[in-house]
Amino acid sequence: MVSEKPQKVAVLMGGRSSEREISIKTGKQISQALRGEGYEVKEIDPAGALVKDLKDFQPDVVFIALHGKYGEDGTIQGLLELLGFPYTGPGVLSSALCMDKVIAKKVMCYEGIPTPSFQVITEQLDDGAMENLIKELGLPLVVKPSKQGSAIGVSIVRKTGELEKALTEALKYDQAVLVEEYIDGTELTAAVLGTKNPRVLPLIEIVSETEFYDFTAKYSPGMSHHIIPARISPEAARKVEELALRTYRAMDCRQLSRVDFMLNSEGEPFVLETNTIPGMTETSLFPESAKAAGISFTELVSLLADEAFELFKEGDA
Repeated sequence: MVSEKPQKVAVLMGGRSSEREISIKTGKQISQALRGEGYEVKEIDPAGALVKDLKDFQPDVVFIALHGKYGEDGTIQGLLELLGFPYTGPGVLSSALCMDKVIAKKVMCYEGIPTPSFQVITEQLDDGAMENLIKELGLPLVVKPSKQGSAIGVSIVRKTGELEKALTEALKYDQAVLVEEYIDGTELTAAVLGTKNPRVLPLIEIVSETEFYDFTAKYSPGMSHHIIPARISPEAARKVEELALRTYRAMDCRQLSRVDFMLNSEGEPFVLETNTIPGMTETSLFPESAKAAGISFTELVSLLADEAFELFKEGDA
């Protein structure tokens, strides 16, 4: 008989996405913290014999530490539901929705959530089409693959001649590319924690040593600075927190997600995207925000594992 508190936790890490190495770093830290709290932990790489490994171990809960395709996009969540294992983080629909930046933007527009203007591109454009795109959205532009994470394939286009290269790079990773208006201002992130009564943890202001908060800045110590609390007005902070919760609910998130923002020079926030499996490395934003709220890393991962188990028992997972 399974106890009221989960004892056995399978940590899924690695996988087959372009963010494999980051996932392994995340998973190792989660495993270490859970073992320190007395959980029996098995690290499982979905690139191997995933179903067999899960059935052999029979975990009380699965802690998903995967990023990108086949981990953050609803596929692994669907498999775990079919197998009947509780798992951490948002469900199938939410995961798939937030991973697809194009569809997520459309939902935000429908919900009246402010987000930068955009166009969707599915093939390389000729000179006339690129000129029209720049005329409509202006310069600079942000070009990003629709279904990648960790800023992989993302470019900032500041000159007309840079757009073709940016589109070519983004199309290497995805069949659909999001071209967004560039918001010049303060980059912020809002960590949201909870399911029935979600709350926004202390806001973080991100200052990158690179052109923008790219892969290098995200995962290389010293290449970005996380300022808590963010150096913004109380009114701007209130708007960001309100929008973070609206976005979290609109995207049907549960347990945790991180909503990324740009705050323009007038103090108006714009939602960029929602990350359903935030990184949990030594440079990651979500654990830093939790720490600022008085929640240690060990407490955070234990809370997530325990809540996922409870939600499954209650039929809410």
